[in-house]
Amino acid sequence: MGLDNLFKLEKLKITAYSDAKRNMSVGKAFEAMFNPESFNRKFEIAYGNNQGLNTSDQSAKYTYNQPAELNLKLILDGTDVTAMGLLSLPFGLSSKKKVSERVEELLKLTFYMNGSTHEPNYLKVSWGDLHFPCRLGSVNINYTNFDRTGQALRAELDLQLISDEDVNKRLAKENKGSPDLTHSRIVMAGDTLPLLTKQIYGSSVHYLLVAEFNKLDDFRNLFPGQRLYFPPLPQGISVN
Repeated sequence: MGLDNLFKLEKLKITAYSDAKRNMSVGKAFEAMFNPESFNRKFEIAYGNNQGLNTSDQSAKYTYNQPAELNLKLILDGTDVTAMGLLSLPFGLSSKKKVSERVEELLKLTFYMNGSTHEPNYLKVSWGDLHFPCRLGSVNINYTNFDRTGQALRAELDLQLISDEDVNKRLAKENKGSPDLTHSRIVMAGDTLPLLTKQIYGSSVHYLLVAEFNKLDDFRNLFPGQRLYFPPLPQGISVN
């Protein structure tokens, strides 16, 4: 075993793609300088309050599963200190790139709009057993150390990444694609029929079918508290 393999440590990577199926990678994957000490996974369920007029029923009614979140902190260091805490030597242990350059690389992959797709890239975080297809929700950058010229020598990046799991895999987990079930939802402020249709079926293309099923005169004018029903899709009709 060579020395390179002996001291090689698997680093957390963020890979960018131009397509939702993540077949077409964009640029070079961003590799963490230091693996995070921990990361946080968040799973949340949205409920609506179906309280009617002159009733005391305030029970929480299931609405839908929120997309999962991955929150992690990455540290970028430009002081030439390695992960072992030793000053780097002239033969290649130097970080080489400035902290500002590394930050820009990450933003280019995750935050800036892709000129070909006119939206930020699709992402996948990989580290050990973690394989998380996602989109960037937010990144908060805290600069904590500077040289005499004002150049940042250290940055702490708090990333919020929103799950962007394949529709068919998510539907299989949530059992929303059963052809024998009719689902219902309570409209909440800000909801639209295409959005609710996508939450149920994984795609918004069948919102007119839902509008017809609910006998909606104008699917654009939903109101909070309104109950909508989402019928099973006819056999042979895809969710996409």
